[in-house]
Formats: sequence, structure tokens, C-alpha cells
Amino acid sequence: MTPALPDGYRLVRVPLSRNDEFREVDHLAFGYEPDPETVAQVPDYIEWDRASGVEAPDGSLAAVHASFDFELPVPGAAPVECAGLTWVGTRPDQRRRGLLSAMIADHFAHCQERGEPVSALYAAESSIYGRFGYGSAADELRVTVQRGAALRDVPGSEDLVVRFAKLDAGAHGALVERVHEAAGRGRPGWIRRSTDTLRATALADPPAWRQGGEPLRLASVHDADGEPRAYALLRRKEEWVDNIPKTKVVVRESAAVDAAAAHRLWSFLLDMDLTASVQSGPLPVDDRVRSLLVDARDTAPKITDNVWVRLVDLPAALAARRYSGPLDVVLDVADTRLPANAGRWRLTTGEVGPDGAYDLQATRTEDDADLALDVRELGAAYLGGRSLAAFADAGLVEERRTGALQAASAAFAWPLAPLCTWGF
Repeated sequence: MTPALPDGYRLVRVPLSRNDEFREVDHLAFGYEPDPETVAQVPDYIEWDRASGVEAPDGSLAAVHASFDFELPVPGAAPVECAGLTWVGTRPDQRRRGLLSAMIADHFAHCQERGEPVSALYAAESSIYGRFGYGSAADELRVTVQRGAALRDVPGSEDLVVRFAKLDAGAHGALVERVHEAAGRGRPGWIRRSTDTLRATALADPPAWRQGGEPLRLASVHDADGEPRAYALLRRKEEWVDNIPKTKVVVRESAAVDAAAAHRLWSFLLDMDLTASVQSGPLPVDDRVRSLLVDARDTAPKITDNVWVRLVDLPAALAARRYSGPLDVVLDVADTRLPANAGRWRLTTGEVGPDGAYDLQATRTEDDADLALDVRELGAAYLGGRSLAAFADAGLVEERRTGALQAASAAFAWPLAPLCTWGF
């Protein structure tokens, strides 16, 4: 269902040859203009076979969008094929003409053609994407911890060593991605950087991004055999107040494969000379540091939305993940953008697996519904980090059979909170 465009406008694929024009639309939409040095240092990570837009009657680009070919980690199962929607922008003088609605419909159509049952995005404006059926599926935690904050002991931490160096993308890129992948095993939403250009972009450090801080440094934790177990990409921002050092350690991204490595990394970060505090990068809301801090009250925590999820092919998407409890429930799903998802679906789990989780099948049914909800709430609950019962408490899910809400909420929940550590 592609909304009608104004006369003279048309959806188009955008080739690499229109790179400058494509980016100019986004620069105008987001109100920024990168300097030539930044452009030269940040790889072109757009996947041009997945770039599209809307042409105005004069042939110029009025709006653009692209997507990444991702694999989205889901609860208890192999990652699901996922289109990472990105670079969405409309020229300020072309707004209020239905261009975004047409582009999102075009994006969904391409997802269906490629067999991608799920789409995900980071929302620059959180009020926009719910109306297209995307649900906020994860939160990210950022904390500011004062230097010297005490940590609880973790066996094995003292046996690990820390190395500290100026970041060298060529020398350190493999270490970062190796630890990042290992650290995220089992955590929903932990998307891998799937191309060389995305991996290079994660380590890019043009001066314009430093906001007065030093070039990026790498703190890495290693075992006795030299194997990396944790890392933090960080910079220090020098500050003095009345001749007292108040330098901040600002972490862009960090990851650790186990508790001992996380303890050793944070012990190092919290004891750097001439510093006053450590500002973390995005962490899952259940991150180890919250349990390791002896006094977690003085951490200035900030929680904001992380990745958003849209179910494009509902039965395929729901069958691609696993569930924490047995379930036999009929959902009445509203989906005005993708009518093939709308209607009543029976969700039925099979036998419990050796890991204690369940597979599930979603099939069409004419049976009475047990729960009624919008596809937006279903997408929000997809990674196991949102409660269907909480949505019901907010008036966003309707329970029509007593007990169905409890069973569905328990089944969709997952022990590890979802997170994507990097924006796209």
C-alpha cells in the first residue's frame, strides 16, 4: 500500500553517481554540513544498492532513505534478516507532501522483496516512527561515575592486564570487532557491523567529532595468553577548576566478554590520573557495572530509547525468535500500513528445549481474540525488553481472556535486556 505522491513526484532508486545530491538532502534535512576533512576521514558506508528517494517534478531529489543488510539478534535463536533503515530525510521545502509516507511504504515493499521479515532503526525524532508501526524495543543506559568509585570483587579480575594506546584502526579494528561479537552473544539487538565500511566508521575519529577532547584511545583487557577480553574506545577531555583536575573520561563504546573482564576494564577507567569522572557509552539497562558498583546511587544514570523494531512479515518474524514460557494465545493485531499482518493470529509454542525456551508458530485463525494490540506494541516487545502487561496497564493492549496477558507477557520476556551498541 504505497500512498499517492503529488503530481510529478516519483519514487526512484538512487545510484552512487548521485552521492553528492543524496547527501545534500540529508544535510538540509538534519541541519548540518560536514567539513571536507571529516568527509575525507569517514568512509562512505551507504549501501548504494539499497538507497532510494523521491524525485521532484524537476528531477531533483526531494527526499531520500537507505537501509543496511543486517542480521538482528533475537531472543534465543539465530539472528533474523533485518533491514536497518537509515539516512531518512526530506528537504525542508518539500515537507508536508506525503513523501515520508511513500518512502516508508517503498521501504517495506523492498523488505518483502528481499525476504526481510523485520526492519529496525534509530529514531532521530521519537514521535515520528510509531505511526509507521515501529515500536521502541530497547533502552540504553548511560552513566557518569566518579573517579575512585568502589567495585565489588570479581574472581579472576586481578589476573587480567590492561593495555592503553592511541587508537589505530588498522592495528586495533580486528580486536574491537572480535570482542564486540563475543560480548554480545545471547543479547537481543546486539547488531554486528556487517561490512568493512561500517567497521571502519566505528573507529573513525575526525577532529570535528572530538568536541575539544583528545584523539580516541583504546583501553583493552587481555588474559595471560594475550587474548582480548574487553575494550573501551575513549577520549579524555581536559578540564581544570581552581588548579584541580576535573578531566572527564568519555567512552564512545565498550564491551566485555565476562564479569572479570568488565571489572578489570572499569577498575582501570575509574583510576586514571588527572581525571574526575567517567561517562559511559551506551550500555544495556542490566549492564554488569550496575551490579558491580558498591554504591550505584551517585552515577547520574540517563536512560533513552535505543533501537526501534518493525515487524514486516508478522508470522515469519515471530517464529524466528524463541520464548521464555509456553503459550497458546490468539492476538488481534492492528496494522494499517501492512494489512497482511492485520487480523487474528494464534501463537502456539511447541515442546520446551534443553535451554528452557520454546519455539513458536503463528497461524491465521478465526477464533476469538485473547489479546488485542497494534503492531507497534508487538514490535516493541519483540526483543524481550518491553512488557505486554505494562502496555496493557497504559491502555495499549486489551486483554479479552483472563490469564492471556500474564502468559503472553511471560513468554515474550527475555532474561537479557536488548541493546544495539552503535547508531546507524
